[in-house]
Amino acid sequence: MKALACELPATFGLPLSRFSRSELRRHVLAAGIVASISGVTIWRWLHEDALRPWSRRSWIFPRDPDFALKAGRVLDLYHRRWKGRALADDEFVLSADEKTQIPIRTRCHPITPPAPGRTIRVEHEYRRHGVCAYLAVWDVHRARLFGHVVKKISIVAFDTLVAEVMAQEPYRSARRVFWIVDGGTIHRGQRAVDRLQGRFKNLTLVHLPTHASWINQIEIFFSILQRKALTPAEFSSQDAAAARILGFQDHYQTVAKPFEWKFTRKDLHRLMARWPDSQRQSLRVAA
Repeated sequence: MKALACELPATFGLPLSRFSRSELRRHVLAAGIVASISGVTIWRWLHEDALRPWSRRSWIFPRDPDFALKAGRVLDLYHRRWKGRALADDEFVLSADEKTQIPIRTRCHPITPPAPGRTIRVEHEYRRHGVCAYLAVWDVHRARLFGHVVKKISIVAFDTLVAEVMAQEPYRSARRVFWIVDGGTIHRGQRAVDRLQGRFKNLTLVHLPTHASWINQIEIFFSILQRKALTPAEFSSQDAAAARILGFQDHYQTVAKPFEWKFTRKDLHRLMARWPDSQRQSLRVAA
């Protein structure tokens, strides 16, 4: 039963994308594996091994041939190391990204607050007023936030935020400021390196590997922002959305602490060792 639960139904010629408990029961009975069995028994057996074939999770397999090399550098920075050496007190690590396509919309009926025996009620229908984006920077070790809300992300908008941060102390006079970014259009590749490092001599741009947003610490803050300030949300304009987002940014900094990041380069190599052979062969393992 447990072996069947770990197979795709199509393997057995079934027109199903995944097994449910009832489908598993019908299949094992039809195949003569058991004479009789209840759905509760199937659930209990699978529950013992934490198998849930009826659930699913979206996943993107890494395809960057330098995944281990690029990810390893970022993980080292989180633990205040760069190229095998500990960072000095005047070296800082920033994580930056953008949260795009934030909807600006009003409900056809106002959101009602919770009451005794009743949860908060959010009207299903709404009117659209466009979208906006939030560009943000997280100081990994000092738990400081910087951000702008814009109508649309652009190189100009990102560079404006970089300039604002780099003009402040302690970054202005720092020995080095490491900016961790993904491969998004506004900070992609060598052009972004040349553009930003040419303007700020103490800035070092560090790119994440492709499909590695789970390593970018600013994404943790984005998830907190989404849960605490944007769900549910009702904004009549970009200014209203910006007031909520930037207001939460200020509020969060009153309680923020550095994220307790435990995942290391060794953990990364152990994770990669569990990937399929075909996947590992396409990646270069960093020393």
